[in-house]
Amino acid sequence: MCFRKPVMFALMYHEDYNKYDLGVDHPLIGNKPRKTMDFFKEKGLLDLVDVFSPKKATEKDLLRVHEKQYVDHVKQLSKTGGWLASDTPAPVGIYEYARLAAGGSILAGEKLFDGYKCTVNPLGGFHHASKGHSSGFCFFNDIAVVIEYLREKQKLDRFAIIDLDVHHGNGTQDIYAADPTVLNISFHQDGRTLYPGTGALDMIGRDEGEGYTVNLPLPPGTATGSYVMAFDELVPPLIDQFKPEVIIYQCGVDTHHSDPLANLKLTYQAYYHLAVKVQQISCKTCDKLLVLFGGGYQSDTCVKSYHNVMCGLLGKKEYFKEEEIPDLEIDIYKDPYGSQIEDIVYELKQKLKPYWQL
Repeated sequence: MCFRKPVMFALMYHEDYNKYDLGVDHPLIGNKPRKTMDFFKEKGLLDLVDVFSPKKATEKDLLRVHEKQYVDHVKQLSKTGGWLASDTPAPVGIYEYARLAAGGSILAGEKLFDGYKCTVNPLGGFHHASKGHSSGFCFFNDIAVVIEYLREKQKLDRFAIIDLDVHHGNGTQDIYAADPTVLNISFHQDGRTLYPGTGALDMIGRDEGEGYTVNLPLPPGTATGSYVMAFDELVPPLIDQFKPEVIIYQCGVDTHHSDPLANLKLTYQAYYHLAVKVQQISCKTCDKLLVLFGGGYQSDTCVKSYHNVMCGLLGKKEYFKEEEIPDLEIDIYKDPYGSQIEDIVYELKQKLKPYWQL
């Protein structure tokens, strides 16, 4: 196995990450980064990594991705408070805190070219932000911001995104659907059953980017066994053939069975095993892995799940385990969205056959 020496692993953190807080009655509460870091310290994980404090992304960084009118809108909301969208309040100061989150992803990207082979931004993965609009608790798409930063600064040509958040990354898809330099793989709960309602299996990109957008919509009740099987069938061969220069892993843990906003049934050990697999994929290809923690809305569960992600990346085998949950048995005659995971994977492979060997 190609696990990392501690000096090759970097984590970004700033105390102001905890000010990215959308309110006590909102699912996104700002103290999760601090709770996560405190737990990592308690478990000895911070002894194995180098911690760096990011600066805010500049407006130039944001404008490589976002329209100026949109950036100005967020800036104005940040002065007065208000709403970006019906599910996304914009508290006073949010422009600065969202810039800091994006700056964390930029710094994580820079560190991949400064001797580190795996870097982590705990406040990253805001994949619902598109060029000129957003919702879903996101303000700036730090995934795209770091891609465009590295494209310009490091003259890179191929980026792979592995987005395992339970919600489809509609903003990232909007930005890169026609771009063959970005392979965007998303596993998510079927959009017919969950926000944002996108990410259908037959959306495989457009124009020159056709075949470089890969969506696997999973039915509610999908559990660890089927999920990992689908990952093994699709992700390693796609990444191996694409040969990216950087891999961005959005490892959102709102796929856990306890998450209040979704209906997948993954267990703690899933996050460990998936992180191990992504780390091995990175070792085999570009050896540059940027990890963004993404979503998760049951705070204590999130912290343990992120711990398991870190253990998988670092090669530590002391991770949390719980009893596995079987896949929900679906009556396809009663549930129009019901299907066997094997059938969905097969159908996706058929759609991708003109572009990839699967």
